[in-house]
Amino acid sequence: MRMSAGVEWAVHCCVVLSQAEGPVPATRLAEFHGVSRTYLAKHLQQLARAGLVASTEGRVGGYRLTRPAADIALLDVVVAIEGSDTAFQCTEIRQNGPLPASPRNCRKACGIARAMWAAEQAWRDSLAGVTIADLAAGVTADTGPQTFVALRGWLAGTPA
Repeated sequence: MRMSAGVEWAVHCCVVLSQAEGPVPATRLAEFHGVSRTYLAKHLQQLARAGLVASTEGRVGGYRLTRPAADIALLDVVVAIEGSDTAFQCTEIRQNGPLPASPRNCRKACGIARAMWAAEQAWRDSLAGVTIADLAAGVTADTGPQTFVALRGWLAGTPA
């Protein structure tokens, strides 16, 4: 399964927003991650349409999470960016070719389709079990508590 870079960018932004003390402008998020502001803005809009972030305008405007980081699953972000369509689309190939299966024999999904759908469900369940708060805790565990102190200082325009 392949996901766009937008998923990575959106998840990183959500982790940053979970630690921000106020709204963060898209330009600041793009600068922090070293990515295109216009491309990132597209993904922030997708997160906003999904109800995961909200934007405010004005001098102190920017993006913020709409609910606690512990209430936003990784799956929520993936679906906001990639959509909710299933990765595997059964085309009922069994009914093609010189020895096609009859529609009657194809009422039940084949083993291949069942296996693919089960694998995707396991993947979705795994993503649903990880929250933005979990990811932020992982950053702290991996790099120490000063990481987010420095981040908040950088966002505020002051050295940490």
